[in-house]
Amino acid sequence: MNVRDPAAGLFTAVYESDEDAVVRQLRAGASPESVDEDGQTALYLAAVNDEPGVVRLLLAAGAAPDRLSEGTDSPLCGAACGGHTEVVRTLLVSGAQPDLVEAFGFTALTWAVQRGHAPVVADLLAAGADPDRPTPAGEPPLVAAARRGSPGCVRALLAHGAQARSEALTEARRWLSLDVEAELRAGLERAYGPGHEYVTRRVPEDGGVTVEVDLLRDGRPAAGNDQQTGHAAIATLLETSLGIATPAPELADRALRCGDRRNADWTEAAAALALRGDDETVRLATLWRGGMDPLRRAFGADVLALLP
Repeated sequence: MNVRDPAAGLFTAVYESDEDAVVRQLRAGASPESVDEDGQTALYLAAVNDEPGVVRLLLAAGAAPDRLSEGTDSPLCGAACGGHTEVVRTLLVSGAQPDLVEAFGFTALTWAVQRGHAPVVADLLAAGADPDRPTPAGEPPLVAAARRGSPGCVRALLAHGAQARSEALTEARRWLSLDVEAELRAGLERAYGPGHEYVTRRVPEDGGVTVEVDLLRDGRPAAGNDQQTGHAAIATLLETSLGIATPAPELADRALRCGDRRNADWTEAAAALALRGDDETVRLATLWRGGMDPLRRAFGADVLALLP
């Protein structure tokens, strides 16, 4: 580290996540608003690298939470895109504007919804982010969350009064008939051409599963995309919010197709039926609980257990 150049030393400390070194360089005269040779601010780099301690130090030393790095990139947007919840909270508490628009019309909420970071979405909305501010493509956030397949993002948006519920329901139902993995591969082929090898991972997340597809070149990942698969749960949430009484057998089929009592597709269907609580729902749930299919028996038992 070059101690004669506090700014250079500050960036080294940020890259190394060395909070003690950050303090030393600030005391040595480095500005908390320092920029590197590429025009990136120290605060932005700490935010995108998920360094909440460094972010707090820079803010306490006077870094402006909304200053754009390279004139285009917001620290809050960078943290939201990465799902760095603690950094997002720190920036918001320090005065970052939840709806600040960075380059190309993106806001932190847009990034968080598109990446399916439900805790970040909830924090941004609690701080005053507009739940209906259109994405750069002119799309309501609720529709984008429905496409992403994130029940957590949809719940947060609904809790803050998000509109475009019918449009979002149409999008969620559309994805119920699609193979997420196949759609991700098709998107990569459109971007990079056919004939590649792929590797797929399925990661538990947000009460469901996120499908990750990587395109391989020479056996190594060269590009990739991912999407969550909670579209059935989202359809159920939106139907309930719109007062749509989806037939009980259809809700049961949504639950059983995931085959997992912890999955949001299952729990939202059971909760929706229990909320309905009419004689027909009780009759069907009792019938399912006494049937031969073990999954349907479990689902019927869950519905009955949730009845008021």
